[in-house]
Amino acid sequence: MEKSLAQVNNSCLKVVLFGPESTGKSTLAKSLAEYYNTQWVPEYARVYLQKKWDDNQEICTVEDLIPIAHGQMTSENELVAQANSILFCDTDLLVTQTYSKIYFNDYCPPIISEHVQKNHYDLYLLMNIDLPWVADDLRDRPNDRSFIFERFQQTLIDHHKPYVTVSGLGDERLASAVNAIKNHFAYV
Repeated sequence: MEKSLAQVNNSCLKVVLFGPESTGKSTLAKSLAEYYNTQWVPEYARVYLQKKWDDNQEICTVEDLIPIAHGQMTSENELVAQANSILFCDTDLLVTQTYSKIYFNDYCPPIISEHVQKNHYDLYLLMNIDLPWVADDLRDRPNDRSFIFERFQQTLIDHHKPYVTVSGLGDERLASAVNAIKNHFAYV
């Protein structure tokens, strides 16, 4: 299982969309992939947890974290081979670790934390909470958005990750992300 949480070697730049629920990560990841004519990695946890909810009306438990991490990294490792010079990741293991600590009393399985340190991403786009919160089966913290945003931002600071906060609605949000990428990578 440990090997399945490691990134495959690849020279592709990796950009992670990072932040609380209902901040447009999936929408922006897809839009950025279209803009740059490349691939994006969907959030595996959403598919996994939606199935769990649909099948049994059950929510995420600590036991789900390793399969979620495994599924996310499997998807990333498959799609990076199809990407051009940049890959957009709608989450990474650091997102999994951050949510784990929020929901499970500061606990995260050590194997995930270990690979948070080993895996490398070139830029994090921290998604601002300036979009309206939209309810669905999996979202449950509409009143904690500021707290969760601050936890995500502090996580990036604590892990010394390069990041830019992305704000705005619709095309503004895409333009904000594109400008952040252009400013961070001179050759993209």
